[in-house]
Amino acid sequence: QVQLVESGGGLVQAGGSLRLSCAASGNIFGINYMGWYRQAPGKQRELVATITIGGSTTYADSVKGRFTISRDNAKNTVVLQMSSLKPKDTANYYCMLNKFSINSWGKGTLVTVSS
Repeated sequence: QVQLVESGGGLVQAGGSLRLSCAASGNIFGINYMGWYRQAPGKQRELVATITIGGSTTYADSVKGRFTISRDNAKNTVVLQMSSLKPKDTANYYCMLNKFSINSWGKGTLVTVSS
């Protein structure tokens, strides 16, 4: 069983920055990668960024150059640094962990960007 706890969401003005953190615990042996997804009201959940155990990263085109994902393997923590935020970045952000091709999800943290 894997537990994921997100923190760092909140309200920020457009152009501002936020830092999301996700701590993984439990049976985390065999992690392939971790990442962040988001879901805006009325929309499907979408990929934001992922990072592998080796440090390779992927980003959605919409966040490239503005968001940075990083990971502390020793602490089993993944961080999403978000800058130049836009109102369209408003969503619930979910931490995800992939282990043996199975995804586990956190409960999400709300990010609201005001114009």
